[in-house]
Amino acid sequence: MNAPLLISSRDNAFVKDLKKLAHGTTEYRKQQRIWAEGDHLLRAALQRGVRPDVGVFSESYWTLATAEHAHAAIKNIVLSDSLYDMVSALESPSRMGFVFNLPAPAALQPQAASVILDRVQDAGNVGAILRSASAFGFKQIIALKGTAALWSPKVVRAGMGAHWGLQLMEGIELPLLDALQVPLAVTSSHRGSYLHQALAKKELPMPCAWVLGHEGQGVCAELEALASLHVRIAQPGGEESLNVATAAAICLHASATVKLA
Repeated sequence: MNAPLLISSRDNAFVKDLKKLAHGTTEYRKQQRIWAEGDHLLRAALQRGVRPDVGVFSESYWTLATAEHAHAAIKNIVLSDSLYDMVSALESPSRMGFVFNLPAPAALQPQAASVILDRVQDAGNVGAILRSASAFGFKQIIALKGTAALWSPKVVRAGMGAHWGLQLMEGIELPLLDALQVPLAVTSSHRGSYLHQALAKKELPMPCAWVLGHEGQGVCAELEALASLHVRIAQPGGEESLNVATAAAICLHASATVKLA
C-alpha cells in the first residue's frame, strides 16, 4: 500500500467533489461514484467482493486505523479533522469513509423475485425496503421514475449494506414492466385478501414482484390494473395504515416463508 495523501485545503478539487458526493442526492450519477461512510458499509461491500476505489480518513483516526480499513481501498487519502467534518454529512462523523465506483445498471431479469418501487420518496423508507428485500431473497429492485435516488448517501446508510447484494434499476418507465414474467402483488390498506389468509390458502405466488407505492398516494392506477393479487395486512390495533417500509417487510417475509415451506 502506498503512503496516503494528506489534504488540508478545502479548495482541493478532490475535497470539493467529495463534499458534493456526500451531501448531494443525485450527485453520484454525475460523478459515477458512491460515498459510503463507516465500518459497517465497508464490511458489507467486502463480504460481497466489492472493493472501494478510495479510502478517506480523518487525520486523527488514520494512526488508529486497522489493517483491514487501511488496506481496503486501492488508495487512501487523509483529511485534516476539520476538513473531514466539513465533508461528512453525518452529525457524528465516523472518521472514515470509502468511495466506490457506481455499478453498471442491472439488466431486467423477467423471472426474478422483485420489488417494484412506485414513487417511494423517503430515503429512509427506500433504504429500509432494500434491506428487507435482500434479507428475504428479493434481489431485483425496480425503481420507477419519481422514487428516491437509490444510491444517494441517505439511502445507502438506511440500506445498511444491502445495496451490495442487490440488482438495482432506477428511473424505470412503466412499459419496461411488460417484460416481467412473474405475477405482480400490490399492497393496499382497503382492498383485496388479507395477507395471512392468502398465505394460509396458498394463494401467495412465489416468485413474484411486490409493488410498493408512494407514501401518501399509494400505487398508481396503471400498476393496480396489472396486479394479479391485491393484499391487505390485518391491523387489529386499529391504525389506518402502515408505513410503506414496515408493510414491505411483512409482505416480503410472507413470500419468503412460501419459498421455505
